Amino acid sequence: MKTVILSAKGLCKSFAHNGGQLHVLSHIDVDIYEGDFTVIMGASGSGKSTLLYALSGMDRATAGEVIYHGCDLVKMKEKELAKLRYTDFGFIFQQMHLVSNLSLFENVAVPGYLNKSVSAKAVKKRTDELLEQMSVTQIKTHLPSQVSGGEQQRCAVARAVINSPRLLFADEPTGALNRKNTTDVLNLLTELNVDGQSVLMVTHDIRAALRANRILYLEDGKIIGELTLPPYHAQEEKSRETQVNAWLTSLEW
Repeated sequence: MKTVILSAKGLCKSFAHNGGQLHVLSHIDVDIYEGDFTVIMGASGSGKSTLLYALSGMDRATAGEVIYHGCDLVKMKEKELAKLRYTDFGFIFQQMHLVSNLSLFENVAVPGYLNKSVSAKAVKKRTDELLEQMSVTQIKTHLPSQVSGGEQQRCAVARAVINSPRLLFADEPTGALNRKNTTDVLNLLTELNVDGQSVLMVTHDIRAALRANRILYLEDGKIIGELTLPPYHAQEEKSRETQVNAWLTSLEW
């Protein structure tokens, strides 16, 4: 039996639009499981990123609840959500959002220093370990502008997991990368997941979706399909891609 790490019930999100309400998410019920690599797919405008932000507390739902450790994120105060985001949740975005005047090492370490339960010495040690794991140790003193997009994103992955989050949220993390850098970042996320990291990722890229063991398909703000897959193995990628493509075609993707 899998352990539910995050649960949404009746989740809705609306925005004011042309004097009325634009309903982006409509009464979504979904559980996210510990240890899973879950991917959210759907056409442009289906509400993928909005769902990710609502589930993570980055954006507040209009109605419904998002339960994490017995607490409803929808009702939490901003200060409580901010603390949760740097202790229990990690975030990777399409745009890396690295601080331009900080080195790669400093960009990764800063969220660790904000976590007062960990010593500065321990943060430095973990930062060095993560940078080595991400293969950017040799450029750790460089500024973001001095390295490639792929190296920036690997640094962003390290920053996202510096505080050992229970759940890692990723919004199109490979959308701005070339094919090689995309593969490198996906390999890193897969390795993290194999080591026990729970991942929830939004993507439109089938290559990225193949890394998931669970894919949710969103249409018009509703989850209309779900595909469960075995753990990812590179040697089985072709057959896996055929299966995922057939499933997406059945949903008229």
